[in-house]
Amino acid sequence: MKHCGTRTIETERLILRRFTIEDAACMYKNWASDEAVVKYLTWPVHENENATKEILKPWVESYKEDNYYQWAIVLKEIDEPIGSISAVGMKESIDMVHIGYCIGSPWWHQGITSESLKAIIEFFFDKVGVNRIEARHDPRNPHSGMVMKKCGMKYEGTMRSADKNNQGICDACWYSILKSDITD
Repeated sequence: MKHCGTRTIETERLILRRFTIEDAACMYKNWASDEAVVKYLTWPVHENENATKEILKPWVESYKEDNYYQWAIVLKEIDEPIGSISAVGMKESIDMVHIGYCIGSPWWHQGITSESLKAIIEFFFDKVGVNRIEARHDPRNPHSGMVMKKCGMKYEGTMRSADKNNQGICDACWYSILKSDITD
């Protein structure tokens, strides 16, 4: 892979950019304090804005690394972050990244997460030279799988009791897209 770090990406409605410490207030308000958002995630709601700042500090520091990919999803209309999307895992030996995302509940079912994921898929294939992009979701959160399908990812199967989130041990539905899927 040809790592280049988190770069700003613009879509029709969004700017995907690096987080700053100043994003703590919006992150806390727009999604990190929302029980509905974290229900099927692996981290708890943030207790307050200071907790959000503490999460952001190592993220901001990690932007020094050219293999660190963490974007704030900024809705142009309101000019503030409403979610995040990132490479939560990576396997250099097979040119693979694993994507995770979340978005504030007021912006669910508007195609915003799909717009973000499509842009990230394109970035990883075109700029970083990734061969495989994968993601997973709890089957009790089918809307996350719909986002993956909408972006051309293929369902690979469900692993039983293979993951853990805020609901406890859970199944994991796996999806992927290969560079060859979009170049064939």
